[in-house]
Amino acid sequence: MDDIKLIIDALDKFRKERDWEQFHNPKDLSIALSIEANELMELFLWKNAEDANVEKVKEELADVLSFAFLLADKYKFDIKEIVLDKISKNGEKYPVDKSKGTARKYNEL
Repeated sequence: MDDIKLIIDALDKFRKERDWEQFHNPKDLSIALSIEANELMELFLWKNAEDANVEKVKEELADVLSFAFLLADKYKFDIKEIVLDKISKNGEKYPVDKSKGTARKYNEL
C-alpha cells in the first residue's frame, strides 16, 4: 500500500468512526481546506517566517493536507497523477529560460 492510500484510509476510518462523512461533501471540504490554510497563514502574521511556531505549522499543515486528500478522494482523483500533471503544465507555463530566478507570473514573462 502506498503512503497516500495509507493516509486516506486512516482519514476515512477516523471520520467513519465519528459519522462525519455526511459533512464531507466537496463544497464543505473545499471550505474547510480554505479555513485551515488561513489558520496556517495566521501563524506567520506580523512576524518573520523563522519566528513561527514550527509545531503549530506542522499541525495546521496536516489539517490542510488532510482536507486536500479527502477532497481528492471524494472525486476519485489520483493524487500522484494530478500533482505530476500540474507540475508538467507549470513547466510549460514557466520555462526555465524565462522564469528562473523571478517570481513573475507566467503572463508577465
